[in-house]
Amino acid sequence: MKKQEILNMLTDRGIWFEITEHRAVYHMDELLSADLPYPEADAKNLFVRDDKKRNFYLITVKGDKRVNLKEFRKANGTRPLSFASESDLMSIMGLTPGSVTPFGIMNDEERKVKLFLDRDFFEAPGLIGVHPNDNTATVWLRAEDLANLIRGHGNETEIVSM
Repeated sequence: MKKQEILNMLTDRGIWFEITEHRAVYHMDELLSADLPYPEADAKNLFVRDDKKRNFYLITVKGDKRVNLKEFRKANGTRPLSFASESDLMSIMGLTPGSVTPFGIMNDEERKVKLFLDRDFFEAPGLIGVHPNDNTATVWLRAEDLANLIRGHGNETEIVSM
């Protein structure tokens, strides 16, 4: 799914969202210069795999958080983790570096990716901001709606404390 297909899907399903267009951003630091309506709800996304290259995970946390993969592994019972390759990102989610987002899971036809979503997104007001498979915009929606979309696609989704 491309950006417009994501927006159409949200509209067709009656899911509330807002979109903020901005210049292309590749790192969280670059997003600081964008005029965002809900900066506290912006998400950082890490696409990782286990050491056997059998399991792929998308870890989505609040933008100001750091993720220690060793601690994450222990807390969530995974094998050792490292960042997935650009080719895995493209072949599984159809994304390029800098555009990683939970919406990319909608392109995961084999349902390989498990989403770990930061519990803090579910606290009031319950919003999350993620790219619509394109790093020139951020879509703001309810975290619960995003989790339900990913589950509805058939990918495992777990809400975790980070």
